[in-house]
Amino acid sequence: MSDLIRLLIKVLPNGEGLPLPHYHTEHAAGMDLVAAVLSEVVVPPGGWAHVPTGIAVELPAGYEAQIRPRSGLALKYGIGLVNSPGTVDADYRGEIGVILMNFGSAHFSVKRGDRIAQMVIGRVYRADIQEVVELSDTARAGGGFGHTGGGGVG
Repeated sequence: MSDLIRLLIKVLPNGEGLPLPHYHTEHAAGMDLVAAVLSEVVVPPGGWAHVPTGIAVELPAGYEAQIRPRSGLALKYGIGLVNSPGTVDADYRGEIGVILMNFGSAHFSVKRGDRIAQMVIGRVYRADIQEVVELSDTARAGGGFGHTGGGGVG
């Protein structure tokens, strides 16, 4: 069993009557977010749209909410998120919005109450920044993309 934290959710006027985020299965990591649009929003191929969720949250200090794409929308329609994952900081109190991107070839319609993204709560670790002259040496050192020899062309 995982640890529980208290997540306070404020329903905004455009979110009235819509379901609160909740876990659909016992071991689900994410909660679905729904579209709190007042009228249909159409996202053209190659386009994107800001879709409100009708909620604001209060997270405990030391936690964040990550807004992630739904795999079913990606597979069936080519819909993802422009900034994935999006981050909701513990001190943010505004409405959670989702920037849907249409990577598909057909227009995508978003209607009120459609499940558009998922929200995963995670612990935040803050770094103690220390400037140094040298870093420790490793076998990889500064090798970047393709350094280990996988997936090259040619």
